[in-house]
Amino acid sequence: MAPAIAQQQPQVQPIGVGGRKVVDEVSGWLRVLDDGSVDRTWTGPLEALPLMEPVAPYAQPRDGHTLHDLPGEPNLRVYLPEMEAGDGARLPVVLHLHGGGFCISHPSWLMYHHFYARLARAVPAAVVAVELPLAPERRLPAHVHAGVAALRRLRSIALSASESESEDGALDDGPAAALLRQAADVSRVFLVGDSSGGNLVHLVAAHVAREAADDAGSWAPLRVAGGVPIHPGFVRAARSRSELETKADSVFFTLDMLDKFLALALPEGATKDHPFTCPMGPQAPPLESVPLPPMLVSVAENDLIRDTNLEYCDALRAAGKEVEVLINRGMSHSFYLNKYAVDMDPATGERTRELIDAIKSFISRH
Repeated sequence: MAPAIAQQQPQVQPIGVGGRKVVDEVSGWLRVLDDGSVDRTWTGPLEALPLMEPVAPYAQPRDGHTLHDLPGEPNLRVYLPEMEAGDGARLPVVLHLHGGGFCISHPSWLMYHHFYARLARAVPAAVVAVELPLAPERRLPAHVHAGVAALRRLRSIALSASESESEDGALDDGPAAALLRQAADVSRVFLVGDSSGGNLVHLVAAHVAREAADDAGSWAPLRVAGGVPIHPGFVRAARSRSELETKADSVFFTLDMLDKFLALALPEGATKDHPFTCPMGPQAPPLESVPLPPMLVSVAENDLIRDTNLEYCDALRAAGKEVEVLINRGMSHSFYLNKYAVDMDPATGERTRELIDAIKSFISRH
């Protein structure tokens, strides 16, 4: 069984490399050593470190919700909003696929916790966050497989009776699984992912839709009802205008990070024109042939990759897909994950409220 989800946290001081040589580095975030190991000690500005602190689960309600961990393959973290007594309605499910360029981050971090706890209450929904594998130890498509496996776990939990064994061989009969089984309507699952997790929204949704088309019973009763890529990491090998002209204003997203993370995460020898990062490009299957649920795509006006995000939206429309676009005016990449800016800067707080309201509205209509 995989370790409990809340145990990981970045270290403040660099660990010794024991004479090993650094062969590649993403400033602040990770160093690849000559023996193939990876050091993810945080070496950037210390003021960013609190956003990466893990939040432990709690079964007693806080701020209108509870938080539970479901160890397994993959690990899941579950936010359940408090419901009115006697309200037997099942909740839609938000499956969260975290960002981090496929190479870093963890769903227990404060930056994710504050947003998804708030989203669980606002919709209301059962929010299930997935602990994804990390590159370069596990390159794509490992992350896609983990997203699909998380949906399989949800289906298994929904179908299993108490003390029955789930399809992946793990016992999903604990109290957290029972609470999720009782609360969740798996016929209304919405994939929500930030940055590289936005890529996974597209890739996982397409994978599941293809399997369901081939065998209608393979996923029932689970249904992916919609997808919400937030500032997805869709790029091309050639720089876009926004990449060339927009100035990075955060240690959490720079062009150097974008380039190096994707070089570490994509299959060996692939460029950013690969379908994993450019689903609207010539190397990808025509979007007309890709089965997708309705999409709500959030694009930050000041994002380095704004132009390729908008290109993806245009390509979906041209392919006849159902897509809505929310422009986060005046905001940068993943702005809403910075809890301190959300709490203290009125503009960031307002744009975050608009994003949550848009997701709530999208879910209510699908």
